[in-house]
Amino acid sequence: MRILVVNVNTTQSITDSIGEQAAAAAAPGTEIVPLTPSFGAESVEGNYESYLAAIAVMEAVRAYPEPFDAVIQAGYGEHGREGLQELLDVPVVDITEAAASTAQFLGRTYSVVTSLDRTVPLIEERLNAAGLNARCASVRASGLPVLALEEDEKAAVEAIVEQAALAVERDRAEVICLGCGGMSGLTERVVERTGVPVVDGVTAAVTIAESLVRLGLTTSKVRTYAPPRPKKILNWPPRNA
Repeated sequence: MRILVVNVNTTQSITDSIGEQAAAAAAPGTEIVPLTPSFGAESVEGNYESYLAAIAVMEAVRAYPEPFDAVIQAGYGEHGREGLQELLDVPVVDITEAAASTAQFLGRTYSVVTSLDRTVPLIEERLNAAGLNARCASVRASGLPVLALEEDEKAAVEAIVEQAALAVERDRAEVICLGCGGMSGLTERVVERTGVPVVDGVTAAVTIAESLVRLGLTTSKVRTYAPPRPKKILNWPPRNA
């Protein structure tokens, strides 16, 4: 089984971290292929960058030359999963939905801890669109940008752990979801501080994707995610991109 794990930003070190976390969660015989988009922002923290990332992720998957069995979109709260589902005949799993759906097996309520406050509405909208918001106690922001994990890891980790603790203590969350692909690997630290189950979206998405492939299931094509209709698309891809 081969699963493509696509970073939504263009920072290779984050792709590498996501790939390592995904490979550690994969079953024997599952090949994890991490992909970095060829264009886009170095980190995704707003609507413009998220829509740009959606196109970049779809193009990265379309350009991959070998067969694959599933795709994981490794961006929290980002756009584009629906487009991938139209394009592909294999399962597509978004880490936002993977984490939240997994959390609901583990407790009555869950909270998401993400990076900047401006990304909170994007995550809330994604959870709402997926029908996963009813049991969400809160979406909290550490106040530090995604790349802070690269620049000052200690401060970033402390801020994330502190917000997770507040989610449990004040918002009554019973499970924590790590709300950023770049947070892969922080599970143990948050568990130590909060004492509750912690779900990393990347690892959850890997196990869900593997299960769907083994069950022989993929996206329904009869209506919402039917393949794009054949038509002329002007000036795409851009020749000077």
